[in-house]
Amino acid sequence: MEFADLIWLGVTGVGSIWGYIQSRRFVRNKLRFVDKAQKPVAPVVAGVAAALLAAPVVWILPIVGGWTAALFGAGIGAGVSHGQKDVKRLPGM
Repeated sequence: MEFADLIWLGVTGVGSIWGYIQSRRFVRNKLRFVDKAQKPVAPVVAGVAAALLAAPVVWILPIVGGWTAALFGAGIGAGVSHGQKDVKRLPGM
């Protein structure tokens, strides 16, 4: 494995994990009472939107590529999905 591959792997992993954690926390804390954020299609919409917004950024950077944007979007979508499940388990909901 080359050094550039390790950098790509690190950037992609950190970006995906960070997106997952932040989106899960945001849905759980801020979007708890927003009905649209609790719909089944919300994780797909959030993931696709995040990937599309990240695409120009990763296009500019020389080491990362399209897979980085796609995995970032997948992390966001998974975070939104798990944030929805957290909201359903909260007391008083």
